[in-house]
This record gives sequence, C-alpha cells and structure tokens, in this order.
Amino acid sequence: MIGIVDYGMGNLFSVSKALERLNADYFITSDKDKLLQADALILPGVGSFRDAMKLLPAATIKEFAASGKPLLGICLGMQLLFESSEENGFTKGLGLLPGSVRRFPGTTNDSSTAYKVPHMGWNQLKFVKPSPLTANLNEDYVYFVHSYFINAENSPVTIAKTNYHEQVAAVVGRDNIFGMQFHPEKSSKLGMALLDNFLKIAAERNAVR
Repeated sequence: MIGIVDYGMGNLFSVSKALERLNADYFITSDKDKLLQADALILPGVGSFRDAMKLLPAATIKEFAASGKPLLGICLGMQLLFESSEENGFTKGLGLLPGSVRRFPGTTNDSSTAYKVPHMGWNQLKFVKPSPLTANLNEDYVYFVHSYFINAENSPVTIAKTNYHEQVAAVVGRDNIFGMQFHPEKSSKLGMALLDNFLKIAAERNAVR
C-alpha cells in the first residue's frame, strides 16, 4: 500500500489519479501511524519550501526513511529531501539527501542573456547513472514547473539530469530515498513508467521483509 503524505501543499489529486491508472493501492493521510505503516511513501509538493517545512510531519518522514522503505519526493517534495533551500531565506530541509536548493539565476553564465524563470514545460532527461527507478527506460521528455533546483553537476545523488541553462538534477536517489523534480503524473509515458518502477521497488522491498 502506497501512502501519499497530506500536509496541505501537495497536488494530491493528480498523483492519486496516476496511481489509479497504474492499479496501485494507495491512501492519502496526515496521520503518523498510518504513514509509518505504508509500504512506500510519496511526498508531493507545490509552493514554498519554507512554508512546506513548517507544515510537514518531518519527524514522521525521517522515521519512515530510516526504516528502509522507499520514499519518493515529487517537485517541491523532492527539494524537501535535501539539506536546505535559499527560497525566502535559508531554510533547513529534511536532510535525507546531501545538497542545497537554489534559485535559477535567470541569466547565462556571462550575464549577457536573460532566460525565463520558472523553468516551465517539457524537457528531455539524460540518464547519468543506473538506478532501479530508471531501469529499462529510454530517455524522453518530462514536464517541469519550478524556479529552484539542485545543480546536477555538484550532486552525487543525481540519477538523471536535464539542461535549462543550468544542469538540473531531474531524478535523484540514494538507497531507499528517491526524488523527481518534474511532475511524473503529468509527463506522459515516461512519467508513468518512472512511477511504475517506483511501485516495483516498493513491491520488491515488501516481498523480502
């Protein structure tokens, strides 16, 4: 059973509908005991990092992560897995993955050309290292909406990256902790395949418990 963390800032409807299309059993809750009983957790997120950290059941998520069961952060939910963010001033994150979230500069390296922030629209993934999350999948386009990012070149947990004037960590992971900066539930075949691989990771982990 997949638990979706409800803390008031996640796109619960689209994530739950994606799981339904994959015939996955799931529940949506903010209850600590129920979250800890899940076979895997999905942490969605839309909005401000600082606001999310105020509302998030951080201790529960850290306890779940420590159990070894799979945890997937989506969009802001991925960013929350990291150590900190500069959004609205320095804010500590969950610290489950190493690194800090920063804002797109909005200019190229030589500062001569401006570009739009947020990064919004379809962009192609490039796989950086093997992971069960990307197993048997082909590089394709996925849908992004974000103004803050993890630099893929500086991150040891980058599984797949994309380029938007910066090298963006698009899929991250270490041990049982995974994240996707884009919205897999809105990313057509590749997005659904990535979610399906996460479900397979959860099923395999549950089978050996």
